[in-house]
Amino acid sequence: MAVTGCSQCIKYMLFFLNFIFWLAGGVILAVGLWLRHDSQTSNLLMLQFEGNQAPGTFHISVYVLIAIGAVMMFVGFLGCYGAIQESQCLLGTFFTCLVILFACEVAAGLWGFINRDTISTELINFYDAAYIKAVDPVDTSSRPAASKVLEVFHNSLNCCGKGDENPLFKTVQTSLCTEKTLQLDPVISQSCHTKIRELFTEKLHIIGLAALVIAVIMVFEMIFTMVLCCAIRNAPAY
Repeated sequence: MAVTGCSQCIKYMLFFLNFIFWLAGGVILAVGLWLRHDSQTSNLLMLQFEGNQAPGTFHISVYVLIAIGAVMMFVGFLGCYGAIQESQCLLGTFFTCLVILFACEVAAGLWGFINRDTISTELINFYDAAYIKAVDPVDTSSRPAASKVLEVFHNSLNCCGKGDENPLFKTVQTSLCTEKTLQLDPVISQSCHTKIRELFTEKLHIIGLAALVIAVIMVFEMIFTMVLCCAIRNAPAY
């Protein structure tokens, strides 16, 4: 044990922050797995219609989140071990990984902010394509498939139609919507467009809050890592 006094306090504080960072990586990994296997999003994003898969932008984002969680757990372990061992090499590697992770998080945050409406818009367009076919009075070969797509949306989101009072939709509304949504007060919005936006806005808020907490922890870790490295370098034992 080379460092003493305040430097030793920083050493254990860095260990504690790295342990929190490791736990946060586990939480991020768990949230990513939950988002990937959440029944609402999974049911909607696994749909196919006329040979087209439902937009997978959300799933790509979730896979990135899972990867980040796994990397954070590894980096957190590296930081804990480096702090306890007072290893400049491990702490330097840990600091480099933190800088890279922080840069990636900022880039991902900017991309998410710019494209925050892309996921819901793509899924709404997919819903509308099936909606047009399902309400078509002409009995086409794609109409049964379109109806099944709408049924999945309506059952998963407890919604019914686009909220536009389309007379063609009213003729098939009973067969496409659940009894639960049909019995709702007309004043309450049943629009699937609204429900889709609410669904992904809620998920993005969870991701954004987690990212903000992790970013604050990472800033403090980078500061403490630099201070501890300087203290180790200047310690008499070294």
